[in-house]
Amino acid sequence: MGRPHWVPAGTDLDKPNAARVYDYYLGGSHNFEADREMARKAIELWPDLPAIMRSNRAFLRRAVRRVAERGITRFLDIGSGIPTFGAVHEVARGIRPESRVVYVDRDPVAVAHSRLLLKDDPLSQVVEADLRSVEDLLSRPEVTELLDEGRPVAVLLVAVLHFITDEDDPARLVSVLRDALPPGSALVLSHASTEGRPDQAGPHQDLYKSTPTPLTMRGRDRITALFEGFELVEPGVVFLPEWHPENPDGVGPHPEWMSGLAGVGFLR
Repeated sequence: MGRPHWVPAGTDLDKPNAARVYDYYLGGSHNFEADREMARKAIELWPDLPAIMRSNRAFLRRAVRRVAERGITRFLDIGSGIPTFGAVHEVARGIRPESRVVYVDRDPVAVAHSRLLLKDDPLSQVVEADLRSVEDLLSRPEVTELLDEGRPVAVLLVAVLHFITDEDDPARLVSVLRDALPPGSALVLSHASTEGRPDQAGPHQDLYKSTPTPLTMRGRDRITALFEGFELVEPGVVFLPEWHPENPDGVGPHPEWMSGLAGVGFLR
């Protein structure tokens, strides 16, 4: 097969990429054999991974709906990957049709394909930027415009901060974003955790060392601390299925098996 037309020139298709591996877990088609091979290895180690990723995407949808119901119509989705399978703009506009979304990712393939998917959507924009260079991210015209009018913005950091190493100081990056937000804004966050399945944390992090996006799983206290300056929505930082489930009976007896922790907070 030839190179797909949405893949930027110079992209190494033989090296796995976290955004495309995630797409594979969700059942998508925007991935390559290197991504599928890594995903299969990961699933051999941790068979629940596809279910965890689907649980994470379900949290995203529930959180976006909840934020939109609070009146927010502007969304900054950082580490957005490829916006398919219930993307932010689709969910938000089910509540607020005027919702605007800026998708941000550092992966050029995810950015290129996102632009292709959204080329006819005047209310959605795509930016190639790196959260680790947060000041640069905030200086981009699309982001500046989203923030400048003073209306509340929901910042989505969904399954992205565990790809930020301790050396890059995720707490500082979140605090810089927080300080740039208008009053009434929200933070939607999920994060791979060492809790729930500690037996899997080590091998899974070892596997991601072979990619450009090594994985740093963290505990509840460190994840909760990322909400400093925000008022957490009940029930606080909990396992993915526990955050405002659509069907409380569907959470199951072991929500910790989904491993990721999630929460939503509003700027005080």
